[in-house]
Amino acid sequence: MKPLKYILGFGTLLAIGIFVLPTVNKLTPTLIQDYLLQFGPFAPFIYIALFTVVPLTLFPDAILAVASGLVFGPIYGVIYTMIGALCGGTLAFYIPRFFCESLIINKLKKGTPIKSIIETHGFGMILILRLIPLIPFDVISYASGVSGVNYKNFILATMLGIIPGVILLVNIGAGMNELNSPRLYLSVTAFVLLIIAAKQLKQKLIPQA
Repeated sequence: MKPLKYILGFGTLLAIGIFVLPTVNKLTPTLIQDYLLQFGPFAPFIYIALFTVVPLTLFPDAILAVASGLVFGPIYGVIYTMIGALCGGTLAFYIPRFFCESLIINKLKKGTPIKSIIETHGFGMILILRLIPLIPFDVISYASGVSGVNYKNFILATMLGIIPGVILLVNIGAGMNELNSPRLYLSVTAFVLLIIAAKQLKQKLIPQA
């Protein structure tokens, strides 16, 4: 029964990804805002569900994070984004462990040597990679899944590592609701500085990328 359960579960998520993919890549934070507001008090659940299936669509997580600031504000936006990111990261972590592991490995070999780096350094490297906005969130999750890293270490490093980026992106979204908002300018400036610092760190850790 377990294999059937996994197949059905994965099939459902894959179907969601296939049907969402044609439209999701055209979305902007304001369009996502309009979409979520239709659901009233259920908007947080819809948002978290969208973030969970993001690994199946390869849609930029940052756009969803900015949209959460627009819809939910700086506090709840961070909370919902953290929950959604951890759910999405978990999905991407386990997909290669139960399905299409060889496919994921081949894809990763064509890109950066993240898998081997994670295998060697584990928790600490995942934590550092999560602090680097230049490396796609889902790539790190998939690479962790095909490596031998423990899920507990993966999810803890992910939770700690994404905090700065999530806070800044959500605050950028929240600042967009206010004309000439100091929050917006400060958040954008801080995020740019984070990217610059992360780029230097990335070149030292993954010079081939």
